[in-house]
Amino acid sequence: MVNRAGRPDQMDGRWVVALAALVLALGAGFACAPAPVDSAEPVYPGASWERIADPAAAGFSAEALDAIHPYVDGINTSAVLAVVGGRVLFEHGPVDSLSYLASVRKSILAMLYGNYVADGTIDLELTLEDLGMDDVQGLLPIEKRARVLDLVTARSGVYHPASNAGDNLADAPPRGSQEPGTYYLYSNWDFNASGAVFEQLTGRNIYDALESDLALPLGFEDWDRSIHRKSGDASRSRNLAYHMTLSTRDMARIGLLMLGGGVWEDERVLPQGWAERITSVVTPSEEMNPEGLRGGEFGYGYMWWVWDSPAVPEGFEGAYSGRGAYGQFITVIPSLDMVVAHKTVPDAQTPWNDYMGILTRLFAAHCGTDC
Repeated sequence: MVNRAGRPDQMDGRWVVALAALVLALGAGFACAPAPVDSAEPVYPGASWERIADPAAAGFSAEALDAIHPYVDGINTSAVLAVVGGRVLFEHGPVDSLSYLASVRKSILAMLYGNYVADGTIDLELTLEDLGMDDVQGLLPIEKRARVLDLVTARSGVYHPASNAGDNLADAPPRGSQEPGTYYLYSNWDFNASGAVFEQLTGRNIYDALESDLALPLGFEDWDRSIHRKSGDASRSRNLAYHMTLSTRDMARIGLLMLGGGVWEDERVLPQGWAERITSVVTPSEEMNPEGLRGGEFGYGYMWWVWDSPAVPEGFEGAYSGRGAYGQFITVIPSLDMVVAHKTVPDAQTPWNDYMGILTRLFAAHCGTDC
């Protein structure tokens, strides 16, 4: 995720702010002692989402949920939808409005990779040299040794300029100084090249794959293929950005598919184990780069951010998030059987810590069987 200046949000205050928000929410007297969420038979939305009529029956305080709305009104959130057990628990704002996902597009691309890796169409061990890939300034011999796997985990060691801003390339080591696969750096060159590799090996346009592989099987309510097109400065890099435009409620369908391990109703949409693989830590928190990211809340998987630190707030163990500039988020919290989709239209910005204020208040609203 990036901030207004186009640099990754390093979450000043990190988990301390999140814990402080949780303490404040708990202090409001709404929450009871945390209790496990019952693992009932999963529910999936059809043409529209079902709603939780009685939050207490789902283990949440209605009063505490109502108290989240004034908080959201006080930040720049455009829309937010929280789903528990496949039903809507909390909704705020126009969840049907379409806007771009910023870097959440990368997390969705990681999902799209799954079926093609499983059937052998995409070989993650292929190198850029194997694929005949080059770029405007030319790639160094060491850079051409980067594998597809290194691209999708942001460990390529390729520090060629990207076609679009919003990454950590300004903090990159000298070109050719890092062996591919050994050094994490959040780089749009890696992510855009991952998109180019996907199209080269599958012979499919990313947006056509998004439609057939996710939008149609999941029943997106607001999908519009016609508005999707790549962007970027091709004089800087041949690999353009594949920005995506979805509604908040369709983002929640993406999160629910991940929460269910790639299964939607009775259909396996993602291969067995793929959702778990792409949201497992490849780069732990202590190995993040630049150094200011080390020791924070997050490690990194396959284009998903994974909570990974001894300081992770209770309940966020195993949670992960797609994160995009200005305030685009898809967060999966298995401990609550919860998915949260959040959108900020890019004439404003919702910083990560403000969004964490929503998540911690949702946690505080959970009171299990004591509601």
